[in-house]
Amino acid sequence: MLTTAPRGTVDILPAQVAKFQHVEGVFRNICRQANFQEIRTPMFEHSELFNRAVGEQTDIVQKEMYTFLDRSERSITLRPEGTSPVARAFIEHGVYAQAQPTKYYYIAQIFRYEKPQQGRLRQHQQCGVEYFGSRHPYADVEVISLAYRFYRELGLRQFDLLLNTIGCPNCRPAHRKALSEFLASRLHLLCPDCQSRYERNPMRILDCKNESCQLQLQGAPTPVEYVCDACAEHYQGVKDGLTALGIAFTENPRLVRGLDYYTNTAFEFHSAYIGAQGAIGAGGRYDGLVESCGGPAIPGVGFGIGTERLILALEAEKVAFPPAAEVDVFLATLGAKAEQKALTLLAELRQANQVAEVDLMGRSLKAQMKQAGRLGAKYVVVIGDDEIERGVAVVRDMASGDQTEVPLSELLSQLTVE
Repeated sequence: MLTTAPRGTVDILPAQVAKFQHVEGVFRNICRQANFQEIRTPMFEHSELFNRAVGEQTDIVQKEMYTFLDRSERSITLRPEGTSPVARAFIEHGVYAQAQPTKYYYIAQIFRYEKPQQGRLRQHQQCGVEYFGSRHPYADVEVISLAYRFYRELGLRQFDLLLNTIGCPNCRPAHRKALSEFLASRLHLLCPDCQSRYERNPMRILDCKNESCQLQLQGAPTPVEYVCDACAEHYQGVKDGLTALGIAFTENPRLVRGLDYYTNTAFEFHSAYIGAQGAIGAGGRYDGLVESCGGPAIPGVGFGIGTERLILALEAEKVAFPPAAEVDVFLATLGAKAEQKALTLLAELRQANQVAEVDLMGRSLKAQMKQAGRLGAKYVVVIGDDEIERGVAVVRDMASGDQTEVPLSELLSQLTVE
């Protein structure tokens, strides 16, 4: 139907938009304090970018991308994740040749064709950061601590940080071999998705939420058992840095990421309030991503946070959001001259940074007062043709109910709203 939004999408009406604006405002401020700069990439990219960066055998590329041919028969994909487009921009504009590090943040719409569920929509919003240029474990710590501080600043308290290392291209083959051998005799007991992953990327089976698969994974070799000395040293540096900052974490040896470009550090933030799959943010290190996209070997680390899921967690914890913007001054008019005068007063009030409104529905004075109450107006200015003749207006303080007659020439100075 034309009057129904497509499945997996929602209209965000003003009351809910205010929550998004609050979350975005806090995120922007946290990023500004950490010297991350905003980047805005296109909503769609050449499909090859995600095929190469994310991995042709991943669930995202195989099942979840919105891909189509444009009028010139080029394959185009709506952005299914935020990191690859930022890496592409980093390469295209030669930023890699500048002094590093490069620290970006973004607030972007993400598109995934998957089964809609609570907080997981086919079109949703994501806040993310990308830190290019440093292999230091404290770069991972800076990114993780930024997300941690973001949650705390919003008022979120009941969340956990899960941490793991998934190794690098040098040590990961040994784990893959061991895991494949472990699962070979159990393959027929795994879900269809995991049977497919067995050939493509068996490590991803560790992340399956299917209970029967989890049962078969008991005792399975994990990536951290096979990491090389360099990866182990990096991982220890991340843990030491988080400990120094007083950020608690839980090591989860089965924590992996669903995108091929991740290496070394993997982390997730979980809320206990939004179901079994309670991730409210996730990320990790991706030292090979820029190179796989056609750039030089530049390391990186970052995260993405689903705004809708974060708001669900905040609501579940009953975190108070700032009140939606209310009207400072409502102009109630009686008569044609008063309506004309209200137009100029309206412009002057708005120029003075006041949220001002006037009735244009032809309501009675009583109905206008009710409308002012519905809008949460702090003051109502009543102007009739008689008041115009005398050069005054009646100002009503809606909180106290007090009314005073104020000369029109002094109206702006009298309407000081905190």
